[in-house]
Amino acid sequence: MSKKVVAIVGRPNVGKSTLFNALAGDMISIVKDTPGVTRDRIYADVNWLDKTFTIIDTGGIEPDSNDIILSQMREQAQIAIDTADVIVFITDVRQGLVDSDAKVCDMLRRSKKKVVLVVNKVDNFDKMMPDVYEFYNLGIGDPIPISAASKLGLGDMLEEVCKNFEDDGEEETEDDRPKVAIVGKPNVGKSSIINKLTGENRVIVSDIAGTTRDAIDTNIVRNGKEYVFIDTAGLRRKSKIKEEIERYSIIRAVAAVERADVVVIVIDGTEGVTEQDAKIAGIAHERGKGIIVAVNKWDAVEKDDKTIYRQTEKIRNTLSFMQYAEIIFISALTGKRLDKLFETIDMIIENQSMRIQTGVLNEILAEAVAMQQPPSDKGKRLKLYYMTQVAIKPPTFVVFVNDKKLMHFSYSRYLENNIREAFGFKGTALRILTRERKDKE
Repeated sequence: MSKKVVAIVGRPNVGKSTLFNALAGDMISIVKDTPGVTRDRIYADVNWLDKTFTIIDTGGIEPDSNDIILSQMREQAQIAIDTADVIVFITDVRQGLVDSDAKVCDMLRRSKKKVVLVVNKVDNFDKMMPDVYEFYNLGIGDPIPISAASKLGLGDMLEEVCKNFEDDGEEETEDDRPKVAIVGKPNVGKSSIINKLTGENRVIVSDIAGTTRDAIDTNIVRNGKEYVFIDTAGLRRKSKIKEEIERYSIIRAVAAVERADVVVIVIDGTEGVTEQDAKIAGIAHERGKGIIVAVNKWDAVEKDDKTIYRQTEKIRNTLSFMQYAEIIFISALTGKRLDKLFETIDMIIENQSMRIQTGVLNEILAEAVAMQQPPSDKGKRLKLYYMTQVAIKPPTFVVFVNDKKLMHFSYSRYLENNIREAFGFKGTALRILTRERKDKE
């Protein structure tokens, strides 16, 4: 089952970023006592008891503001609301219940999402509880008192958030159809690709709009096999400022990537790979998904005999953290090489599920160690005892060693390269975990 998404929303300066940092366990958001500091959403994964979910920090909602930056923040907050499974609506006990809180509350009520009402800055529960009761007037459930700065009351709040996860999602675990997320910046041709695929096949089983992730799932049958394509192209584009629009794509990408087996990162062939593409690719890489980089609009690119080579090299350099990604050059307009997309998806899904026998794996390990001596520090050398595969999707390996601290990142990458050389694993991330085992000699 995919991770749930929780959005933290509220007026400016009520402590959204402080709460986000307390939950994420790190100073990720900028925290400053000035309204409007958090201008774009930031996300992080949170583990609490047996639950893992993604939280989104949003810019403050000013319902009636005409200020261009505040109106952009309002649009971004709306996208976070559309994307989330549960919304944490945060208010400020010191300022009390104000008119803007009621307006934000109306916005949340219209979304028909599950809302947890939180009253922040309650530094003394005994003295300040009468002020908390005022927030019952919003009419969206019991207000939960917290102090994000002092980390008080967060357990009660998280318990309430997690209660709202439990009544859906069962059917998703049983669906073994390959799920393919189409992600990328706006206007690179994500919808055009899906429209071309459905137009050619004319075997759409169903178009299910508006799952909890506010994306469209399109079922496509190709050569008797069914695939679910998750389109994330439905972005609101009221703002004319391109940088702001591009930021909108990130959280949609997070939600779509969580549900997918394979992620197709669509790049505009006329523009080339950008920093924004690298951010979106990084989300898929972190989550261990299969990855295809699809360079679209290839029909519109002026070409010579080295154009594909140059474009491939640029993509490899910009996305250097995921050399395993498969790159294909396509045109959604003409349908050129779209057949190659399905072949690549099938190949990657097969690689994601590949299991290697421990004996064979350790032959590769012994050969790798013989070819390049493990690192040492202060006279102590890293010893690698054995390696075994413990999971698939993504393929995950555990190496047992004498001292974890001696396993340098570069040596771990060297082992990964040796495994890829021996078994392929094209298109999928690999995970190599290090575990200590005491030397028995």
